[in-house]
Parts: sequence; C-alpha cells; structure tokens
Amino acid sequence: MALKDVENIVLKYALVNAIKYGGRADKKAVLSKVFGERPDLRPLAREIVKLADKIILQVNSMSLNEQKKLLEEKWPELLEAEKEKKPVEKKLPPLPNVENYKTVRTRFAPNPDFDIHIGNARAAILSYEYARIYKGDFILRFEDTDPKTKTPILEAYDVIRENLKWLGIKWKEEHIQSLRMEKYYEYSRKLIELGGAYVCTCSPQVIRDMRFRGLRCVHSNQTPEEALELWDKMLEGAFGEQEAVLRVKTDPKYPDPSVRDWIAFRIIDTSKYPHPLVGDKYIVWPTYNFACGIDDHLLSITHILRGKEHVVNTIKQRFLYNHFKWRYPEAIHVGRLKLEGFILSKSKIRAGIEKGMYTGWNDIRLATLSALRRRGILPEAIWDLILDVGIKTSEARISVVNLHAMNRKYLEPLANRYMFVRSPVKLKIIGAVETTAVIPMHPSFPERGSRRISLNVEDGEAVVYISRGDAKNLEEGDNFRLMGLFNLRLVRKQENKLTAKVTGLSLKKAHAEKIPIIQWVPLEENTPVEVHRAIGDEIVIERGLGEPSICNLRPDDRVQFFRYGFVRIEEVRKEGVTAIYTHN
Repeated sequence: MALKDVENIVLKYALVNAIKYGGRADKKAVLSKVFGERPDLRPLAREIVKLADKIILQVNSMSLNEQKKLLEEKWPELLEAEKEKKPVEKKLPPLPNVENYKTVRTRFAPNPDFDIHIGNARAAILSYEYARIYKGDFILRFEDTDPKTKTPILEAYDVIRENLKWLGIKWKEEHIQSLRMEKYYEYSRKLIELGGAYVCTCSPQVIRDMRFRGLRCVHSNQTPEEALELWDKMLEGAFGEQEAVLRVKTDPKYPDPSVRDWIAFRIIDTSKYPHPLVGDKYIVWPTYNFACGIDDHLLSITHILRGKEHVVNTIKQRFLYNHFKWRYPEAIHVGRLKLEGFILSKSKIRAGIEKGMYTGWNDIRLATLSALRRRGILPEAIWDLILDVGIKTSEARISVVNLHAMNRKYLEPLANRYMFVRSPVKLKIIGAVETTAVIPMHPSFPERGSRRISLNVEDGEAVVYISRGDAKNLEEGDNFRLMGLFNLRLVRKQENKLTAKVTGLSLKKAHAEKIPIIQWVPLEENTPVEVHRAIGDEIVIERGLGEPSICNLRPDDRVQFFRYGFVRIEEVRKEGVTAIYTHN
C-alpha cells in the first residue's frame, strides 16, 4: 500500500475521532480503528505510530469547524453518518409511587465538615433534577449535629452554597440541623412517651457486647416516666460523655447488630468541642439517623436519593417511623461514584491537608467542586457526567478522560486561542520582511475579531521565541511555518538558538505540503506565563512566554493555548500571568 493511502486512513479516523470528542483526536482510539481496517499494517506498527503522531498533531491544531470541513471534502459519507448518530438524551427513570404524593419534595443534605466533591454532587444534581421534572420542591439541609467526630467548619456552609449555585442548583428552603435542636428534643420526648426509646447508662463496650449477643439492655424495661426522668437529667448535664445515651427500641435479634436498639442521642462535651454555630449551648446531640429521620418527616420529604452505604440507615429510620406511625419516604439507593485517579474520601482528603500533602480544598489534584472549578471544569460537564451515569445500584467508575471529553464540548466554542511557548528558545529568522501577524480570537467564530502581533525586523533579520519542544522536533533542513507569518526552512540548530530562512508566505502551500505550523512570541513584547498542572500526585509548574495580549485576560477566563491545551486564568499581575491547566 502506498504511503499516501496509509496517510489517508490515519487522517480519516483522526478527523472522525476529533469531531466526536470536541476537536481532539485520541491516538489510541485512532490507531485501533486504523489497525481494525487494515490488520496487515500491524507489522509496520512502529512506522504507523510515528505517522499517526504527525497527523494527529496536525488535526488537533485545527478548529472543530476546519476538521468538519476537511472530513466533508474527503469523506462526506462519514460526516453524514456522524450527524445521523444523534446523541440519545439521557432520561432518569420515573420516581416510584409519585402518585401517592401531592408534591414531590427532595433534599440534599451535606455535612458541612468539608467541601462537597463530585460524588456528593451526584446526589444534589439527581435530587434537584427530579424535583424539577415533577415541578416539586428541592430542599437544602445541613446535617451538622456531630461537633466532635465530624466537626462542622464554619466556612464550609458558604462554600457548599456557592458550589451548588455554580452548578445551577436552586433550593426552595434551607435548614440547618444545629439550629433545630429544640425540635429534636421535642420528638425525643414524644418517642419516650410512646415507649419507643429509653435511656441507657451502660458503657459503650457493654452495649456492643449485648448487641452482638442479641440481648436487649436491662434499661429497656424502663417505664416512660423513668426514661423521661433520666432524659431530663441528660439534658441538665448530670451525665458526662459516654455515661448515658438515648436508644431507640428495635428488634434485638435483627441480623445486623448495628440496627439493634440504635443510639439516637449521645452526650458531647461542647466546652471542649464547641459547635461553630451554637457554641456550647447544647451537650446532648442527636445522631445522624434520629435528626435525619425526624427532619425528613417534618419537612415532608417524599423521595430520598442517597448512596447504597445508607441502606442500613434506612432500616434504622424505619423503626423510628414505626414508633410514630409515620409513612417513610421513598428511598432510592445508588452505588458509589468513583472518578478514576482521584480520592473521593473526605476523611482522607482532610488528613492529606492536615499533613501538608494538599494545599486546601481547592488543590487541583482533588475532585472537590472547588478544585474542579479552579481547574476550569464547567458545571455543564458535571451535569452531563452525572446524568450519563444516571441511577445505578452498582458502583460507577468514571474515567477522567470522559469528564474531559464532556468538558471539551463546552470549552471548545467558549475558549479563545492564544499563543504560548513553553521553555522558550530563540529562533533567528533570515530574509524576514516587516509584517504583522493577524491571529483570529477563535477560528470558528470570526465575529470575535482578531489581534495583530508585529514582527520587528532589522536588516532583513528578526528574532522570536518558539517552544523547546518544537525546537527539539525540528532538524536542519526541515520546513515549518510560524503561525500568521511565513514559511521557513531550518538552516542551523544549536542547543539554545535556531536559525531559519524564509521560504515563502503562502499558508495554502504550507497546508498542501503538510508542514507543521508552530506558535511563537515576539522577542521583547511578550507575557511571562506560569501554568500549574496536576500530574498524578504532583503539581508541575511549566513556565514560558505568551503573546502580548495574554496580559489583558482576566482571572477566571477560560482560553486555549495553541497545541498545548485549555487553561483557566488564575491570576494576572505586572510580572506575568498564572494559569491552571484544564486538559488538552
């Protein structure tokens, strides 16, 4: 097979793959298609891979519109086939027993002991979306009744609110459990009066042993009057930590020992562990299951969406509801969401921050919403990811590549293009003419305009910077083009300086000859740029120079550096610009 035919096969699949994934072709996917069509090429794999690298680089340097135009010129039937593959709109399954409720009411109930991560965002998005679908109500409830082991953090309340707003989530009501303590005391008294709870003064070890053996505590024989008297003593401070608890009567023989007469209230010394909102006002605190169970009823929650790890909590809360003769909400349990390459355990992340492994909640190596926002991930991409996974009882493992592909779909038309050279190397140009490069802000949106970058020429010579990576790939005699300027041939290569000679001005000729088009920045009028990039467990800082207009960008702008990737502008100073790498 002729080289031209092989080039066409690679180009064909590179264009199809790039168009499918927002303008960026993936080498592995392209090669898989190439060898699938022509298995006889496998013995030439090394040469094919080199050829693919070159063609994919060329394809990825094009705009999405340019890719579509080229595919339409060469293989119009493939473009039509891609058009016919209309994306299937992801629909959530109907909520169970909706007809039994006048108004659907869902809730998202984070613990404000940390920022929420993408796994938590799943419950928020699904709950909000169901409320929207059924024209119901979505409630935000902060579950913050454990000031000792899951200590709430004051700033976390606002961080969570802000991140939910960033996701486009609005709530009809907001409730904070630490401000509802009198309600829990009221219903604890009612529960005791119904004979559904008792005060236990056994040690934690004895409670564990009795549960394990399936034996009910002797304190369960208390009359409601006896239990209320002990309960009042708990509230008055007559007991210290672990000296008394309020327990809900369940089935002492229930298969799961944790369900057996579970603890509804415990004593926490808030003089040592003050709550950030109510200080040391209370010493008797409801456990998660009591506060959650009571609130879901009082707030008329109809449908609860939460992780499978809460199945046991649902069972515990049903015993509470049985005592009150309440109807339990519809509970939908989903499997965990795992984003490959990221830690989603809040306790592990907190431990990492405390040990200095991470700089904070928005460390770009994390999958907290603050960190993903800082990286330049857009809320629309997170919505797409969550709705794509949908309701699954099994664990959902998501590749970060999928998240990036979804994000790229939104970033590609949004992000203007700029020239940036990493590890700059000087390029001397012989035969240069005084000229001004006109670089479009976005090749697919000419209405956004362009900027003009002048090339200073003296005695037919000019000097610019190109990236060390491009310099490394060039050999003496190679032809290439400087973006917006002219075509060149490399005549001399030194470690930190290259010399090239102008061979022409025609962009059309450069495309016809498939010579690489590389970016550059002026020798003097340029902007120092520092890009922070998360690579595994490390943050790598890549330094370089950008074109002059980069200094006019503003923090939080999302842009694309040609042949480098998408970045979010973090900081703009006189000394230069700091950006966060998003993805390619």
